[in-house]
Amino acid sequence: MIDEALKEIHRGCAEIIDNERVEKLLKAYYDEGKTYRVKAGFDPTAPDLHLGHTVLLQKLATFQKYGGRVQFLIGSFTAMIGDPTGKNVTRKILTQEEIVKNIESYTSQAFKILDKEKTDIVYNNEWLDELGAAGMLQLASNLTVARMLERDDFSKRYAANTPIAVSEFMYPLLQGYDSVHLESDIEIGGTDQKFNLLMGRQLQKAYGLKKQQAVLMMPILEGLDGVQKMSKSLGNYIGVSDEPNDMFGKVLSISDDLMWRYYELLSTKSLDAIAALKQGVEEGTLHPKKVKEELALEITERFHSREAAEQAKNEFEKVHTKSQIPTDIEEFSIDAEDGSVWIAKALVDCKLEPSTSQARRDIKQGGVKINQEKVSDMQLQLTPGEYLLQVGKRKFAKVKVK
Repeated sequence: MIDEALKEIHRGCAEIIDNERVEKLLKAYYDEGKTYRVKAGFDPTAPDLHLGHTVLLQKLATFQKYGGRVQFLIGSFTAMIGDPTGKNVTRKILTQEEIVKNIESYTSQAFKILDKEKTDIVYNNEWLDELGAAGMLQLASNLTVARMLERDDFSKRYAANTPIAVSEFMYPLLQGYDSVHLESDIEIGGTDQKFNLLMGRQLQKAYGLKKQQAVLMMPILEGLDGVQKMSKSLGNYIGVSDEPNDMFGKVLSISDDLMWRYYELLSTKSLDAIAALKQGVEEGTLHPKKVKEELALEITERFHSREAAEQAKNEFEKVHTKSQIPTDIEEFSIDAEDGSVWIAKALVDCKLEPSTSQARRDIKQGGVKINQEKVSDMQLQLTPGEYLLQVGKRKFAKVKVK
């Protein structure tokens, strides 16, 4: 049983520090029924999660299967500083109202993956608010400026004379102190968090705990393009709150190679089951599209329902395989103030495009249709009437210009 647990825990990991401790914790669980604490921190910097965030959640859920009790840490205090990891500028500080709103969204989405009965939601303002000036000074004495500047993001900003706020130096220390207060046995984070994760081990030793947490780092999930990390700012993401049709379609849009990466990091299928699928594709007994559909169904069902996933599959086949128009299209009404409406503005008003500049690019590339006919004129004006607008293969809107 321990070997099976370790196999699933190691699955997809980029690096594990102190694997021996992980093995001891598992042995104590199977031999004596002792549970252990697995921590992961989430800064509520935005209200919605995407699949890249759920890589950590999937791993936490794996630990829950094998005796782990999850410490789902909300950075309610540290979010007011902003995690400097990977940033070349000082992060915007969130207000308490923004933090509360984002926390509500995060937790409701997280419990679509995690077992609520085996999860403790903890907020680090509860102990960091009480640390006080003396406590902060004691904490800061555990790290030198020279050591902090070994961090890649800080060293680059220092060399470029880009400002670094002193509060940003405190962030990894505060994250590490969370592990001291919570007495965490394991902490999980992304590969870009290594400095912060190791700080927890260092501070647990400095504060006299009789243990040091093991550290497990997960890779950063690539977005739909298969190159850049999944990011809302890059537009290559699949949102946890995406509509079923969008979610299903986006998963099917990834490359055949990237599909296996998503299976490893996001699917609940066993490694043996995934290996069998891969073998079937390689031998030609399984079509890659069918295997990808299985993944799309699994992910869509996780965040919606089996019925919604099946409906999304049927809708996708109707629109893409049979070249039909979707049955459920949102309708909009636009006032033609000067007798007509610019096509790029109409696409933005109908929520098909994020900006008029993106709309112009898509028109230029032949990705926009009106009444199923491609548009080539970027300055086209829509006169009063009803139109079916389409961007790409999945985005549709009915608009009435009046």
